[in-house]
Amino acid sequence: MSLNLTKIKTSPDLVDQAYVALLDAISDGSLAAGVRITQEDIAERLSVSRQPVLQALRQLKKDGFVHDAQGRGVLVAPLDPQWMQQVYQVRGALDALAARLAAEKRAVIPEALIDAGRHAARGKQVQAMIDADLAFHHAIYDASGNPLIEQSAKHHWQHVRRVMGAVLQAEGQRDAVWDEHAAIAQAIADGDGARAAALTASHGDRAAVMVIERLTANGA
Repeated sequence: MSLNLTKIKTSPDLVDQAYVALLDAISDGSLAAGVRITQEDIAERLSVSRQPVLQALRQLKKDGFVHDAQGRGVLVAPLDPQWMQQVYQVRGALDALAARLAAEKRAVIPEALIDAGRHAARGKQVQAMIDADLAFHHAIYDASGNPLIEQSAKHHWQHVRRVMGAVLQAEGQRDAVWDEHAAIAQAIADGDGARAAALTASHGDRAAVMVIERLTANGA
């Protein structure tokens, strides 16, 4: 099993660090659906004791990213197209609400976020593309002034991260994603709540269609 896991330093939040490291590996495909994960192997790769890895795996199981397997360890959970469609429906509604509220405040989404996203899109690091996309949407959540939106969206975004790579790996989709982001940011800055919400909803719908098509084609 070839994994790109960076060793983490000892600190009080080892469980959180192990969780994030594993979730990143699941999200970028290093740990694909069906792959067996053992506590001992991951602890060795991260250069930590087995206890924080055990706690991280328990949290990943609770969040639906891994499930029990016969024998040792756990298996990375498969991606269910129907489940992901439902996730995108909820995420789309929250994102559209955030964009509308941000527009009411005529919030300015930092252009640097869009520039960083375009730069990431020109590269080959899927995780960098995912991080840039997350940063943009979280900026809108912050600008909305309603902290419940981000709190509600957090869990859904963890699952969205797993399938974003399927869209971002397609060269033609990368520029389109950031063109749509730029249009959303402009509508927000213009104070056009209806347009900002509509653009955001359309953005989410297109992403959902591409993701579901890719999952269905791959037999996920």
